[in-house]
Amino acid sequence: MAIRFAFLVLEEHPYGRDMLKALFDEGFVPEVVIQEVSAIGDEERQKFFDRMAGCEIAPRINELVTGKKIPIYNVPNHNGNGCYELLQQFQPELIVLGGTRIIKERVLTIPPKGTLNAHPGMLPWLRGSASVGWALYKNLPVGATVHYIDPGIDTGDIIYREQIKVVRGDTYESLNGKVSKLSAELMVRAVRDISNDLVNRIPQDPNEGETFRVIPEDLLAIGKQALADGSYGHFNE
Repeated sequence: MAIRFAFLVLEEHPYGRDMLKALFDEGFVPEVVIQEVSAIGDEERQKFFDRMAGCEIAPRINELVTGKKIPIYNVPNHNGNGCYELLQQFQPELIVLGGTRIIKERVLTIPPKGTLNAHPGMLPWLRGSASVGWALYKNLPVGATVHYIDPGIDTGDIIYREQIKVVRGDTYESLNGKVSKLSAELMVRAVRDISNDLVNRIPQDPNEGETFRVIPEDLLAIGKQALADGSYGHFNE
């Protein structure tokens, strides 16, 4: 039996669009979609569009839900009263995040089966922002992790973690596109496992890894150069 879940996403976020399409393709349909329409949402959406420039992105969320009996609501802040009241109304068993701001604890207490996030990096080594850029600069594997959300930043129990295949000719943008697709695939697997009560939780060591902010342009340039000249250490060939 499919689990009842709510899908939270910043307005038309490309990461969330890939994820929602993958969920639909596998028959997982949210009871409600709640989009945050805000300046933060605009900024984060543009960051991901820039990082994924030239990559194929799923249709817009409003197009994806066309013809499906899924209520879709816009709120100014996922941590605000409007979103909280909607979640209280729908009482989802699970919340799936498709690219959001940091979600506060009062929202996290609503779904009895927890809140899931797909992080575009390999946890616990790359927490926080711009994980693909930091992976290239730090010479670490590029990948994605689906994990439960707890009050920390990317510190909740891991469900799935997987590297992408990095090949000669890949660019920073193509890697971000691959990570978005992998994140969607891993989220589908996690939702399926939870629906079947088969989920496996792997606790993170809070003392392992680092938490990063957006990578400075000069450091990102170094990582891009390592990818371009072949000195990046995690090609899969």
